[in-house]
Amino acid sequence: MSATTYQSSEYLKSNEFPFWIQRFYHDTFNIPAEHSHEFIELVFVVNGHGSHIFEGQSYMLKTNDIFIINPGEVHTFKIEKNESLEIINCLFLPSLIQDSWLKELGVSQSMDYFYIHPFLDKNERFHHLLNLDVSYSSRLLHLLEGMMHEYNKENSCYSTLIRLQLVELLILLSRIYNERNSQKRKSLSKQEDGKLLIQRICGYLTRNFDQKISIQNLCQLFNISPRHLNRLFKQETGQTIVEMVHNIRIEKAKQYLVETDEKVINVAIRVGYDDPAFFSRLFRRIVGCSPGKFKASKMNGDISKILK
Repeated sequence: MSATTYQSSEYLKSNEFPFWIQRFYHDTFNIPAEHSHEFIELVFVVNGHGSHIFEGQSYMLKTNDIFIINPGEVHTFKIEKNESLEIINCLFLPSLIQDSWLKELGVSQSMDYFYIHPFLDKNERFHHLLNLDVSYSSRLLHLLEGMMHEYNKENSCYSTLIRLQLVELLILLSRIYNERNSQKRKSLSKQEDGKLLIQRICGYLTRNFDQKISIQNLCQLFNISPRHLNRLFKQETGQTIVEMVHNIRIEKAKQYLVETDEKVINVAIRVGYDDPAFFSRLFRRIVGCSPGKFKASKMNGDISKILK
């Protein structure tokens, strides 16, 4: 049985304020089914022990662990008998905090940097996990509980306060990661540094696939020249940035066509194409059939035949 995919509209308040937060208590008899989602999920383990089943592998969890689940990643929990897990779930979309707003606050890095960067290292990834010491864990718990209070009360300016608290939390995570890895980062070669940069950019493209993305915008966000960006991206991925954006969008379109009843024209708009005719031509070139035929095959259970 395939994992459930939770849509942003099921949890997040609105497109203007795509955020949700809640405390949960899990035990052997109360755990979520295996699932993925369209949004980013930040999880803080307040207390307890358990296992996190992430992309088919099991990882131990303990008090003061904090980690991020990115869109499309399949996961759930496993709790042994007589054990329990108290967590805080914070869900949001990258659009919650605009990069221009960060710059006005004097923050030079993009929002993407703060929720992706601390969890890029393959050895950290579940690897995306940090265990916090007492001083940091109490500070982050205070921020999360502050966000929950504002979210539930909805007093004046609550959304602004939540945005400010989330930015503080993510910057703190970035600081913690950098403190623990400062020595290792000093030893990074230029080649390794370039790979890390491309990982960050790929993460940004994956999470903002439905937005208008330009080379100029990427260069400003990641402080790199257009010539260097294009050369490095092609070298590390084997694709141009435009090719990768198209491939990411078409993969998302296939998912929407299979999992929803949306019309092809709506799917095109949803993945970032204003011109449905261009979307259909691109889909046929990449997938090998038209979006309409792909969608029809889903209803008849013949997708595998078409894709052969």
